[in-house]
Amino acid sequence: MDLLKSIFKGDKVIWIIFLVLCLISIAEVFSAASTLTYKSGDHWAPITQHTILLSIGALIVVFVHNIPYKWFQTFPYPLLLISVVLLLFVMITGMVTGDRINGAARWMTFMGIQFQPSEVAKMGVVMGTAVILSRGQNEYGASPKAFKRIMIMTGIVCGLILPENYSTGILLFCTIYLMMFIGRVQTKKLILLGGALIGAAVLFVTFLLATPNNTLEKIPMGHRFTTVKARIIDFAYAKEVPAAKFDIDGDAQVAHARIAVATSHVIGKGPGNSVQRDFLSQAYSDFIYAIIIEELGLIGGIIVVFLYICLLIRVGRIAKKCDRTFPAFLIIGIALLLVIQALFNMMVAVGLAPVTGQPLPLISKGGTSTFINCAYIGMILSVSRYTAKLEEQRLHDAQIPMHVETNSTPTVELVEEAEQPTSQLLNSDSEFK
Repeated sequence: MDLLKSIFKGDKVIWIIFLVLCLISIAEVFSAASTLTYKSGDHWAPITQHTILLSIGALIVVFVHNIPYKWFQTFPYPLLLISVVLLLFVMITGMVTGDRINGAARWMTFMGIQFQPSEVAKMGVVMGTAVILSRGQNEYGASPKAFKRIMIMTGIVCGLILPENYSTGILLFCTIYLMMFIGRVQTKKLILLGGALIGAAVLFVTFLLATPNNTLEKIPMGHRFTTVKARIIDFAYAKEVPAAKFDIDGDAQVAHARIAVATSHVIGKGPGNSVQRDFLSQAYSDFIYAIIIEELGLIGGIIVVFLYICLLIRVGRIAKKCDRTFPAFLIIGIALLLVIQALFNMMVAVGLAPVTGQPLPLISKGGTSTFINCAYIGMILSVSRYTAKLEEQRLHDAQIPMHVETNSTPTVELVEEAEQPTSQLLNSDSEFK
């Protein structure tokens, strides 16, 4: 028992949520990876690989949650530099060689390991935003320089991500926008920024719809324009079709995902009994939520949503206990990133959003995303350890004056030591107000 306590330190609720999501992931990926099993000819290979990746991810959680939160302030700039270089490399390689997967250059291979630089970039931007907001706080909110620096950093990274992965760039920007709102950036600037972005989005969609496909394909860096246009049209002009006349010759992924949801009922078909997994090409990744609903029913789908909402609420409670801004902004940004991505993935699976390539955090099969998401959980647990230590120290500081009063010959040094809050010794960033 003492060994487990020494390993699984930090907030118990976060640990429970993480472990439950991992268990759901193992069960559902094992069921949904039938297409991979068919290609490999090995029934156990896909789930064995996924279990190994999750095990490595769990080790990452244990390692990261033992790192003091103040060290995370030194990570953003190296991560941003590395991610910008890698994103440029992937983009240029895709343009020169034409080597793209599903029409997009998002992956690169290093020593036989395939990973997405955008995942590293997202971590760097979230952590960098937390640093800038924490250092730019004053009694009136965030300084104007903080807004400018965040926009420059986010604009560069999102500008490199967008041509190859529109959904990732948009979700990252939405996360940073919410972080700035929570970080007390001037409301007027956020309103103007939001209005400008909405206007740009409307103009972009209008341009896509009004321009012929053959013209879009000739535009530099516009190799994804026709795909985005097709997905917008499929989503915006989708009509209800009677089951007898339903045609899946169009977007087969959407069709089979809807069939999976429609045939699930309340309790589902049971684990391992999915039918649509054999027809969904990304059943173990982008559309795994549809398989979860098909097998576990409406109840299973609600439980998964509930876990992500609990994660966000629990992180909010941990942030409230922080007496410094950086750890609070950091874990709030991480939670927002994970939950927004999860909700968008689930919306796509049930037909409430256009199709994108966003995996379900901590559940979908993946490599880079699994490791990065586990590192996020480790950071949250690291901050929770810090807040737990603060709580213990506050109780200790409250008891010392009582002890000093009962001491018949108190010394000046003892009284000054008792009156000095230990939290001032533990932190150097802005106070959390």
